[in-house]
Amino acid sequence: MMETRFDNRLTNQQVNVTPEAVSQLIAITENEADVNGVRIFVSGGGCGGMSYGMTFVEQPHQYDCVLETDDGLNIYVDAVALGFLEGVEIDFKTEGVNKSFVFRNVFANTGGAGTCGSCGAAGGGCA
Repeated sequence: MMETRFDNRLTNQQVNVTPEAVSQLIAITENEADVNGVRIFVSGGGCGGMSYGMTFVEQPHQYDCVLETDDGLNIYVDAVALGFLEGVEIDFKTEGVNKSFVFRNVFANTGGAGTCGSCGAAGGGCA
């Protein structure tokens, strides 16, 4: 019997994080002890459909998919959430005093509102 191996590497086509967003995520995580990266997650329904957010990761889970950026940041998405987020672009925008992570094309493959449930980032929310 052949053993099936789980390929946990993500590509930029699956989850694209702009250089601006990577820089901001690195700045947020660099002073956090024991942080191994950032997790993008999806949470369930309600009136607006699925929502998403980000949080710090101390230890990845067995079935996490990981995007390793050129700057050394690990971005984790579990295999189930990836089914909802595939094709997303994550950017960071500053407009005046407003700073936020922007998720574009979220839920493009499955539908849904794409509203932000929560963000682990200080000083900004998701838009």
